[in-house]
Amino acid sequence: MRRVRLSIAVTDGRGRPAPAPGLAAWLRRVAPPAVAGEVTIALVSDARIRAFNEYFRRKDAVTDVLIFPSGEPRASNLEPRELGDIVISTQTARRQAREAGHSYAAELKVLALHGLLHLIGYDHHHPGDRGRMARLERRLRTRGGLRAGLIERAQT
Repeated sequence: MRRVRLSIAVTDGRGRPAPAPGLAAWLRRVAPPAVAGEVTIALVSDARIRAFNEYFRRKDAVTDVLIFPSGEPRASNLEPRELGDIVISTQTARRQAREAGHSYAAELKVLALHGLLHLIGYDHHHPGDRGRMARLERRLRTRGGLRAGLIERAQT
């Protein structure tokens, strides 16, 4: 029996499945090979992500993606490790998709990949990163057929 190295659930933020055809399969396919564990992607409204941003980061603003690493160790080597949650604002993703000139589905992929890289420890805001996250994001995006990533867009 083949074990899934990366398990991804896409929800509406309340635990119910959310429509994002192909998102989980795409992210599993492009994720770095060493990444293993469980990730939940929650697709939420601007109001909901703003509330999360205010509560957890003390920033009273809408954002596109937030991550919440689990910090939980594995119960055993046989148990998959919970990596954490990626929260994406669907309204912001739709606006950004229009601005970037690509589909909503492509924007969800951009945001999910960016969130996953943060979950596994990359941080483009940290001075010690020296562009590592941007280079990896670019390589994985290219593998997944996406043009521009979040880091590149922020720098232009």
